Amino acid sequence: MTVSTQGMKVNWGSRTLRASVELLSSMRFSISLLTVICIASVIGTVLKQQEPLSNYVNQFGPFWAQVFNLTSLNTIYSAWWFLLILTFLVISTSLCIARNAPKILIDLSQLKENVREQSLKAFGHRAEGALAELPEVAARRIGQTLVQSGWKVKLQQRNTGWMVAAKKGTANKLGYIAAHSAIVLICVGGLLDGDMMVRAQMWLGGKSIYTGGGLISDVPSQHRLSDSNPTFRANLLVAEGTQSGTAILNQPGGVLLQELPFSIELKKFIVEYYSTGMPKLFASDIIIHDKETGDKVPVRVEVNHPAKYKGVEIYQSSFDDGGSSVTLKAIPMAAASKPFEIQGTIGGSSSLTSGAEKLTLEYTALRVINVENFAAGGNQGSGSGTDVRKVDLRQAIDTRLGAANKTVTQKELRNVGPSVRYKLRDAAGQAREFQNYMLPVKVDEGLDSPAVFLMGVRETPADAFQYLRIPVDAEGSMETFVRLRAALADPAQRELAVNRYASQAIGPDRPELIPQLAASASRALALFAGSGAPGPSSGNVKTAAGLEAISNFMEANVPEAERNRAGEMLVRILNGGLFELTQMTREQSGLKPLPQDEKTRAFMSQMVLSLSDAPHYPAPMAFELKDFTQVQASVFQVARAPGKTVVYLGCGFLILGIFAMLYVRERRVWVWLAPRQTDFTAESGNPIAVGGHPVSESTASSYATMALSTNRKTMDGDKEFEMLKTKLLQAPL
Repeated sequence: MTVSTQGMKVNWGSRTLRASVELLSSMRFSISLLTVICIASVIGTVLKQQEPLSNYVNQFGPFWAQVFNLTSLNTIYSAWWFLLILTFLVISTSLCIARNAPKILIDLSQLKENVREQSLKAFGHRAEGALAELPEVAARRIGQTLVQSGWKVKLQQRNTGWMVAAKKGTANKLGYIAAHSAIVLICVGGLLDGDMMVRAQMWLGGKSIYTGGGLISDVPSQHRLSDSNPTFRANLLVAEGTQSGTAILNQPGGVLLQELPFSIELKKFIVEYYSTGMPKLFASDIIIHDKETGDKVPVRVEVNHPAKYKGVEIYQSSFDDGGSSVTLKAIPMAAASKPFEIQGTIGGSSSLTSGAEKLTLEYTALRVINVENFAAGGNQGSGSGTDVRKVDLRQAIDTRLGAANKTVTQKELRNVGPSVRYKLRDAAGQAREFQNYMLPVKVDEGLDSPAVFLMGVRETPADAFQYLRIPVDAEGSMETFVRLRAALADPAQRELAVNRYASQAIGPDRPELIPQLAASASRALALFAGSGAPGPSSGNVKTAAGLEAISNFMEANVPEAERNRAGEMLVRILNGGLFELTQMTREQSGLKPLPQDEKTRAFMSQMVLSLSDAPHYPAPMAFELKDFTQVQASVFQVARAPGKTVVYLGCGFLILGIFAMLYVRERRVWVWLAPRQTDFTAESGNPIAVGGHPVSESTASSYATMALSTNRKTMDGDKEFEMLKTKLLQAPL
């Protein structure tokens, strides 16, 4: 039996209704729907789902963000058109099953023993032979042989002989029913676990999406779903030491609140790490409080090991900050700013004033563990360059063979300690995001290279952080940078440092050169501090500073042929003046002067770069993390999913169905046995040879015609036919 791609034909109703039923029940319509679902699923996999609209604006731009929102591509699996396609696919596939299943079931019970003996000669696999047995005896022997080989056999006696009909591999047709039933079950499970029930409650139960803010307890009842909701998948955030029994369902444009039949208390959130600093376990020790009985059930929830209570499964989805308190110290980045400390809570904000400018400091995140890759170009932090002339076959093979964690680019993972992330928002509502590390990080593996404090900034969440690197001083802080930046902005301090530098550089034997060197050093420090000429790119509004100001001065006042030599001289004078200014600030703070060695030279080189970049820092102050008290929170996904069992059942049917259709061949065999008087010789008129031995007219009692049909022509089918021909037609004479 072949399965038609045409739909079900009905003889009642209008022409439009008959055409609709035929289209819905046709296989081509089901395949079209499956294709659309596959394309939508690919989009849903590539495009992050249920993100805030601002994230799509930042990543793709306002036009595509609006397209995603209008077409629901950012919420594909709960989009009305996706659910509608699933519904039509269920209807179409069900009609296909209803149309073909009765025919298949009838075909399974039939051995087609009524086939005409003459039609057997039209089969591709056919054979003829003379047997010494009578037709009835041969038929029973052949039938018994087939039964012993697992065939289902039926014998039919006719006026002119005996027909043996047998079949094997009927599971192939059952595979068709199982595979199509699997599609229906999986789609039904998807509909049950989708937003159909939630939408039905919104349409019929008077529920609406909540778009406001505030406390969960203040949200009105029309935005809440009862704990008897048959299906939902929501998120629940619980901080350590607190409990909650109301989850949040994200919806386009807002949220719905889902009441749970219990509340979850988080005792402790646990993170365990490998020796590399990478996490290996996320777990939450919780207590489930039953709202009806008051029972308390302690449970541990781990990633991939959910807990289940009253039909609701609790998954460890992620983790967040539960309201950690932080102490920040303001680092002045503008002359008018002064250092100060401020305390806040993650998720909260503080108001600041910088001159006439009003700012809002928003505490957004605290990360205690930050694992970064410090491998130097695959050399595992060696810092050495790659010799392109070297061909080391042993090393090349070793990097690619062995343990699975070996790669051509090796990683050196290191925990660099806590970091704080915050936003500074101006009066117009515009904000920049900042990320500063608490501990200094040694980025360069050189022996004398200093560790640096990393202070990152980015304009939008789609951008990568750009870092200002401030070298750590001998006291393990960035106070030298703060003092030096303040002294650099003070003309009196600069003048004093210039005089000290000139006196030490010239010496007492040539005092007439001291004023000239002092003038050059004073000019260099003034340019570096931003007290020189305005930058050419700023329209004479903003004064250039740092190395940019030195470069602008050289281009404007020194001939091109002499710039290299003059530049080296000016930078040497600048470094000398800054070093003396650093020594002065340390003396004024009661600290020991820096020794003149390679370590100090590397420190001052990084300090010059930091001071040069500081004027470009887009805020009047940066905030250093001084102390914190961490409070962690777990984000649980709570789900009541009645469709999960249905989907699992459908997956089982799909596996069985595909296996049956691909690996089980349906075969049918017929053997027609006629007395020798009716048909003794073959078409050539010669006696038939059995097993290479001709059967004479005196010994032959019956004539056999055998045919085999299979749903797929394979080499296995050819071999099986030859084996059957040998076993069935070579009877002992």
